[in-house]
Amino acid sequence: MPSFNRLISVITLAVTVSVTILEATSVHIVPPASKGTWFNPAAVVDLNSTITDSDSIVNTALVVNQTASAAGATDPNQPIPQTQVTAVDGTLTAAGSGDGTSSNTTSSRRSIVFSRSPSDYEEVFTGSGTGPSDHDASIQGTAYLTFGLVDNSTYNVDACLSFCDSVEECVFANLFYEHNNPGLDTEFSNLKCALYADVHSAAEKLNFGGQQLAPLPAGLTFIQDSSGWSSKTLVDPPTPDGYELVFGPTNGANNAPGYMGFAFLDRYDVEACAEQCNQRGADSAGGACQFFNIWRAVVNGNPTTYTCSMYFIPADESTAVNTGRATSKSPSPVATRDANWIGTSPTGGTLDATIFFFQPFAHNGNAVALLGSATGVDALPGTLTYARPLATEPGKSYQISFFQASSFSPPDEEAPAFIDVVWNGETVTTFKPGFANFEFLSVDVVAKGSDTLAFHGGAAPAWSFIDDVTVFQL
Repeated sequence: MPSFNRLISVITLAVTVSVTILEATSVHIVPPASKGTWFNPAAVVDLNSTITDSDSIVNTALVVNQTASAAGATDPNQPIPQTQVTAVDGTLTAAGSGDGTSSNTTSSRRSIVFSRSPSDYEEVFTGSGTGPSDHDASIQGTAYLTFGLVDNSTYNVDACLSFCDSVEECVFANLFYEHNNPGLDTEFSNLKCALYADVHSAAEKLNFGGQQLAPLPAGLTFIQDSSGWSSKTLVDPPTPDGYELVFGPTNGANNAPGYMGFAFLDRYDVEACAEQCNQRGADSAGGACQFFNIWRAVVNGNPTTYTCSMYFIPADESTAVNTGRATSKSPSPVATRDANWIGTSPTGGTLDATIFFFQPFAHNGNAVALLGSATGVDALPGTLTYARPLATEPGKSYQISFFQASSFSPPDEEAPAFIDVVWNGETVTTFKPGFANFEFLSVDVVAKGSDTLAFHGGAAPAWSFIDDVTVFQL
């Protein structure tokens, strides 16, 4: 696989004062998203390290997915959600697995209206896409807050920025038209104003729509004229009760003794970090959490997460020496789609069909697909679908072949493993391999032309890895 430069940069503020592990019958199983090992019980994470575990923070930042977009949503003006914890000590929570949505839990913090004007904002990027086939994309980014609809009789930038003014946490607004979303009709507008608590760039315009929300023969949703606006000034965060500001903000994170672990937050929230420190159990050697360092992690130029690292020994600015690093690594270890495959989860599911860019899991090459919750937070099956119709000829016979492995968990846990081969929306066969290393499986089908292919299955911890899929004419 092509390599790319990994860079994590930081903006820090320092203040003083279970990837889910599944329980089997006799062993701990580390889910694939945590890069667990085949057959072996989970390694015990040492939370009593004396120096900041930067490697664990970096590696988790490459896996966590806490981005969201307003594209496809139909309910504007939802309450601002509370800050969520997306990972703890290298373990992703359900909120950190990422399904492109945000929590509906309301916040106890009040919203206030600032007296900012459009002149207090600056345009970060302009929109494009005005013709019938000229499309754009909305932001898929961190720290999503809510969205509203503004009068679409004109491209109403002022109304969108006024909406951002009304939300205390808002520092960035993404304004765009969304077409073929019937849920917006009752609002008499398809001009969305999405609010974020962090600034984003045009590189994060990644949500192109593509949902079938309107009844056929209506087309898929699509985005046009997506622009981004950032506040010129940022408000200093309040100092939490019982703490005092020691240093910051700076461009370096702590590398200090007395380290107790870390949590990822879905936005830069000093009070939420203080709460994590307050709730952190006492260290067996050093006692209670007395100091925390909150910083923003940027991967490949895009905001990725917000790290809250905790310590039982207060530190000072002299320890804020971790300014990021660049190394050659493979793509983000887990994704729900790539150029050829799309992974979807059922309602209530989390990462139930994924693509891993992680060579130790692959049968061949550097990537492999997984059915079953990658983080082990549910036991629901997922569906892996080829991203476009196949170039098949009607009436011709084809063989679908692939390699599968269902040996990530012990034999008893893998016994229920199954894979449905779905051809044109219909299950043509079900494989029940039980506990098995990579093995070759195949099934013959007859084409209708422009056929679709999908695999359905997995039920963590009965995971199934799928690799080297081929479709040959017989």
